[in-house]
Amino acid sequence: MLSKLFVKLENYYEEMISIRRYLHQHPELSFKEYDTAKFIQGYYEKLGIEVKGNVGGNGVIARINGNKPGKTVALRADFDALPIQDEKDVPYKSLFPGVMHACGHDGHTATLLVLAKSLYELKDDLEGNYVFIHQHAEEYAPGGAKPMIEDGCLDGVDVIFGTHLWASEPVGTIQYRVGPIMAAADRFEIEVQGKGGHGAQPHKTKDAIVTASQIVLNLQQIVSRKVNPVDSAVVSVGSFTAQNAFNVIADKAKLIGTVRTFNGELRDFIEAEMERIIHGTCYISNCSYKFDFVRGYPAVVNHERETEFLISCAQEVPEVSVIEETEPQMGGEDFAYYLEKIPGTFFYTGARPSGEDTGYPHHHPKFDIDERAMLIAAKTLGTAAVKVHQPE
Repeated sequence: MLSKLFVKLENYYEEMISIRRYLHQHPELSFKEYDTAKFIQGYYEKLGIEVKGNVGGNGVIARINGNKPGKTVALRADFDALPIQDEKDVPYKSLFPGVMHACGHDGHTATLLVLAKSLYELKDDLEGNYVFIHQHAEEYAPGGAKPMIEDGCLDGVDVIFGTHLWASEPVGTIQYRVGPIMAAADRFEIEVQGKGGHGAQPHKTKDAIVTASQIVLNLQQIVSRKVNPVDSAVVSVGSFTAQNAFNVIADKAKLIGTVRTFNGELRDFIEAEMERIIHGTCYISNCSYKFDFVRGYPAVVNHERETEFLISCAQEVPEVSVIEETEPQMGGEDFAYYLEKIPGTFFYTGARPSGEDTGYPHHHPKFDIDERAMLIAAKTLGTAAVKVHQPE
């Protein structure tokens, strides 16, 4: 069965590339992926595969029922892009100014579509059922996974697998991890309200910039002095805004940033500690403040049995040369919501391009992938989907 699947995937590899490049030229932002969703749904409809659109928003679900009894396995790919200008000099460069696939979601989608096509052509030999989850809005919380789950995408599903084309690792690499592999990703906004005035008369003001600057520095003590060094956490201020003329002391300053954790209790502690620090700093400066802590995706926590199973599946793929455990990543992924509901695992498929001017990180204007990684991802996911029905 696997040999038949691998041959089909190899035969359709050029189609996989074509789909990926089309999507790369036509990216759409989170929650606005209308044409991409239509493209995905239309692909399944042309093949005669059962498909449903508008799942939890712009999500699409396809389903193949095998000819023999077995489990119901879900495979997931996301398809939203990012608000980044594509700076690559390639024929498939984004046609939409300020929008590009800078994280590999176009490759995820192409991989899953061609894998579904290949499995459908082998449906008479398949055991169990296969659900293909094409998820919108992974890049921007609250994300697409949660509403898709609420709309029934996991109903009757026994196990789920997903992968991320990982541009930091060479082609042929599969990285896995039991337990937490990606962090909870939260967002915060702090608005400091002081009293503005003339830059020559600071004694008559309450300087919001100075107070906000002190908050930035004081927040750094949370991880360095309040968190156990054996735990992992990040508190980063990414934006500091207080625009005024050169001779005006600002009455208002705004900070925006992110918190990353793996532990739920630590997540709660950092939120509370931030509130305490902001309150105390503003009290000393006689300023008021607003603090919003927006919970994003929870940590991605892989299940042990399914991860060990995935390792055995990766060993079946001839193009896989390295299978290794990875350190937890502080990036976030709403695949976490699926794993909170059912067993499964999320892994990385090496996709680093070769060449002198390639290998840019995810979310970079020149980001790209080695498209051979898509075939490896399809074979690895396909192996897991087919073998999961075998008795333990």
